[in-house]
This record gives sequence, C-alpha cells and structure tokens, in this order.
Amino acid sequence: MDDIFVYFQHMPPGVNEAVLPCNDGYTVYINDSLDHEHAIRAYQHAVTHILRNDCIIDGDIQSIESEVHTLLKDR
Repeated sequence: MDDIFVYFQHMPPGVNEAVLPCNDGYTVYINDSLDHEHAIRAYQHAVTHILRNDCIIDGDIQSIESEVHTLLKDR
C-alpha cells in the first residue's frame, strides 16, 4: 500500500474527512472537531476509499459513498 499521510484540519460541519492522492500515496484530512471515536471512524472510511481505488472517480459519488458506508456498517 502507498503511504498515507494524516492531518487534522478545520473543516465545515458535516465533513468528516477528505482524501487526496499525492506523489507518494494519499493525504487524509480529518476534521479536527471530531472526538477520538469519530476521528477513527473517519480514518477507516478514508482508508476504505483508498483500498477500493475510489480516489479515481469512475462513477456516481453517491453510489460510492453508499457502498463504503454499507461495508463499514457490516464490520
């Protein structure tokens, strides 16, 4: 797996994380207002997107999000 760089960043309410590809992996931004438990969930959500190669968008974003939420709910 590529490297994952994680930063806590001020983000608008309702945005828990963002994933951006970079030269040597991915940068994950986690909303700095999240408590520890929700920050871990946001990180897991981001890693699931990375593992599924969702950062190369080739479809409906809402469908991709729905699939990831279903996968994480089953854990």
